[in-house]
Amino acid sequence: MAVITIAREFGAGGKTLGTKVADKLGYTLIDEEIVEMVAKEANVSPDWVDSIAKETGSEGFLPRLIKKIGPYRKGYVGIAMEKNPGYIDGDLYISILHNIIPKIASQDNVIIIGRGGQYILSDHPNTYHFLMIAKLEHRITFMMENYNLNRKQAQIVVDKQDKRRLNLYRYFAKTDYNHPKLYHMVFNMDKVRMEEAVNTVVQLASGVSAS
Repeated sequence: MAVITIAREFGAGGKTLGTKVADKLGYTLIDEEIVEMVAKEANVSPDWVDSIAKETGSEGFLPRLIKKIGPYRKGYVGIAMEKNPGYIDGDLYISILHNIIPKIASQDNVIIIGRGGQYILSDHPNTYHFLMIAKLEHRITFMMENYNLNRKQAQIVVDKQDKRRLNLYRYFAKTDYNHPKLYHMVFNMDKVRMEEAVNTVVQLASGVSAS
């Protein structure tokens, strides 16, 4: 049994990789479901959680909050121990991720897309961390081909998500999110076909399961 985390530059195909690997291994893919889990933990609506997550990529509430009060007000432990807080902000969002992602991983046979899994589960046993990267043009083309977008739409989406990713990791107080030492493998999708990446992840995860 294994846990897989997939970090990615948006448009490099992280969810596609996760979906294909999950299908082959019979694993559970966890992506947007985390929004529901965070909402339940914070006792707020999923829409509120989603709005907080989205603002990590804009010059809105969350970046202003970071500049004003620093990365964490109470620390992970203090915030995570609050019972049914009935609100959500950037601090609580990140703190709850640190609380629920290990719980998800404890079930084994799961694939977690993004949300700092490579940091939160850095010491979790039987866990493989993968990073997917690609040149901007490749990522724009991928979005056009797989999500029925025109070029302008695809570029807007990729640019916006790149900013969200950057600001999310700033909120984690991390700047090394693309460093290869964090991962078991880095897939440069300009040079690797999706099926090659899928087969590689399946082979590694199967090796863990067989041990």
